[in-house]
Amino acid sequence: MKFVLLFGPQAVGKMTVGQELAKITGLKLFHNHMSIELVVPFFSYGTEPGKRLVKLFRQAIFEEVAASELDGLIFTFLWSFDRQADWDYVDNVCRIFESKGADVYFVELEAELSARLERNRSPHRLEHNSNSS
Repeated sequence: MKFVLLFGPQAVGKMTVGQELAKITGLKLFHNHMSIELVVPFFSYGTEPGKRLVKLFRQAIFEEVAASELDGLIFTFLWSFDRQADWDYVDNVCRIFESKGADVYFVELEAELSARLERNRSPHRLEHNSNSS
């Protein structure tokens, strides 16, 4: 089992890289907005119910995948290094997979702000991301 955490700033290409990595490796992709898109028809992501549901769905997916016979999971995440809550979240997610013997890989993506602003308007991002900003 492998757990790959793709992280970086907004519009850096986490989902796009994750999609290509999934094709190459056969690992399942769980991009950050999949759980958000499930919740937003009912609750805005910024509300307490929205945040709670996103967290619950993600936690359930992580636990089920880690306990499964799948080869692994790729997860994309906007990790704010200055927020202790994000560090704690990443630590918790990694522990779920490590407790089942998974290898954990961290992949940080970077791009210039000008490139990210351009990417943020791309048809691919707009098509796959209801929360483009």
